[in-house]
Amino acid sequence: MSRFILITPDTDFERRVRAATAGMSGSLQWFQADYLPESPQDVLSQLLGEPPEVLILGPGLDVDDSLKHASLLDLQFPEISVVLAAEQSAELVLAAMRAGVRDILSPVAETDTIRVMVERASLAAAGRRRGLAPSAAEAPGQASGGRIIAVMSPKGGVGKTTVATNLAVGLGTLAPMGVVIVDLDLQFGDVASGLLLDPERTITDAVLGPASQDSMVLKTYLSVHPASLYALCAPRNPVEMDRIKADHVTRLLEQLRHEFQYVVIDTAPGLGEHVLAALEQATDAVWVCGMDIPSIRGLKTGLEVLDELRLLPQHRHVVLNMADPKSGLKLADVEATLGVPVDVAIPRSRTLPFSTNKGVPLLQDGRRDAATKGLRSLVERFKPNWDERLHKQLHRRAVVR
Repeated sequence: MSRFILITPDTDFERRVRAATAGMSGSLQWFQADYLPESPQDVLSQLLGEPPEVLILGPGLDVDDSLKHASLLDLQFPEISVVLAAEQSAELVLAAMRAGVRDILSPVAETDTIRVMVERASLAAAGRRRGLAPSAAEAPGQASGGRIIAVMSPKGGVGKTTVATNLAVGLGTLAPMGVVIVDLDLQFGDVASGLLLDPERTITDAVLGPASQDSMVLKTYLSVHPASLYALCAPRNPVEMDRIKADHVTRLLEQLRHEFQYVVIDTAPGLGEHVLAALEQATDAVWVCGMDIPSIRGLKTGLEVLDELRLLPQHRHVVLNMADPKSGLKLADVEATLGVPVDVAIPRSRTLPFSTNKGVPLLQDGRRDAATKGLRSLVERFKPNWDERLHKQLHRRAVVR
């Protein structure tokens, strides 16, 4: 099936759109024409299989005809998102909204910008399809949505945000634009700085405004990161934490899990109400601890408390960060104290904290470093078929060198 349809006489624009959609699932079909047919059905009848997800009306078409075509498509095939390539103006934006156009794209937009906008439109199309077929979504045995991965640590200072941002970037290579990272450290969250983002909207806007009732609006509140992922950053003012309740967190995660393949949560240290609400929704918990006795004992206590509360997620991933054989502790000592095996060991590295301070996660930078292998091993554990590999040990002993 052709997932994306492009109509335009502009060969240069077609080249950029084709480069932007390369590597995405599905294909691009191009109609090189400077006019539109009377009905969207005239275009769709020339395709094989199901209707596409995104229709891109490129430069070279009459804008009024494009808006008319978008209006007809919105009525007849509301599950298809329309992207219009035209120079923006206040009048055009209003007319496009009324016509059901998902986004307006600059005719001279670069490949990366086109890719982000097309993926947004594709996500919107998926949400519309689910809204048009609620019975299928609620059928017994259907998956309830994507994986919610809570990155946890009872104590601060162990590199939890560094692990969370690198995990999100790594998952972005597995599912481009299918990953969102949520900063749930509501007072002192660092995801924005760790990803070099300056968000227009934060989690406060997402849970207290209209986005809490409409997933389509929620997506517009997310910040787009160049590593093919989205981010929902912490409040700008720590005082705003008091306005966000556990119920808000629950509702937010329920919305996101139905829109994304992976939801990575950078939680606050400790076990506050927001963290517990996240754990109730989580399918996975990545437990991060350092190679020091206070951190290890804190994690052991946290695991015991959550076990008593029956709040341990189905999948457990224990990460030993800043692992150093010269620390005076051995891996066997750590595992004996925790009572569970260590799944991933990330060696102590000078490059890793530097990359976080720079705002470019190590897995995005592509720099060779001792910590890269450990971070990639963590990402591997979330591949769709990881649990089904033959002869795989679920909790394989890590190695500290």
